[in-house]
Amino acid sequence: MMLDHPGWLSEDNGRARRVLRSSGSVWSVICTPEAAGGYLVDLVRLAGDTDVAPIIDTINPLTLVGDVAVCEPLRAAGPVARVRTSDVWEALGTAVTRQVVRAATARQKYRAFCEAYGERYETAAGPAWLFPSPETVLALSDDEFDVLRMKFFRDGLRSAAEASLKAADDWAGMTGEQLVAAVQSIRRSGPWTAGVTVADVTNDYSLYPFADLAVRTWAGKLAPSVDWPKPEPEFGRLWQAMAGAQLSEWTLLTLAWGVRYATGVAL
Repeated sequence: MMLDHPGWLSEDNGRARRVLRSSGSVWSVICTPEAAGGYLVDLVRLAGDTDVAPIIDTINPLTLVGDVAVCEPLRAAGPVARVRTSDVWEALGTAVTRQVVRAATARQKYRAFCEAYGERYETAAGPAWLFPSPETVLALSDDEFDVLRMKFFRDGLRSAAEASLKAADDWAGMTGEQLVAAVQSIRRSGPWTAGVTVADVTNDYSLYPFADLAVRTWAGKLAPSVDWPKPEPEFGRLWQAMAGAQLSEWTLLTLAWGVRYATGVAL
């Protein structure tokens, strides 16, 4: 299970929990590691009256084709499942809090923001918090952002919240490519933010900024025998050419491999 989203709360025993919105309802997702490997996933509706549960996609690396140096370690790592963030606002707000800063810092600030201003729900594995609603974000004062050291993200979150209240219904009917363009039209949301947002919503990682530092870092560790270009544009062109029609799979599986490599735990 790919637990890259900062909304996941993990325990020492490997179990992880998260709450998220899906079609107007709130769901808990609890992932419990099994002795034989993998995770047992439990989806429970906590609020609302719609039965549309969050979507979980599974990517099988055995279908990969291409350079052995990249594909073999990904195949050895096994299938990866990832929960889509159903709500575009949550994905967009999360992407804004990840702008420019290191992943660990982004996770810390995201969680502090959710615990301070998001709705709390009790799950079978303990409490978890939703990302604050756009209405809540717009009601926060400058001082309230500053207390959490979120000043850098303040204007971006406010612009994203305003756009969400105006365009959420339109966003719901867009293709991934259309949504990328729509998010880029929001002030302080550029190509990186748009790609991260839409990949989180769709699990289509061909829309992710696949030449960013995270992908470049893990590609270098995954396949050190490949002469990876250091400049981002050159790396992106090579990565896209090598992955071909499997750009989404290559990118998602490499990021998942990187999380595992960095933490030393199963995804």
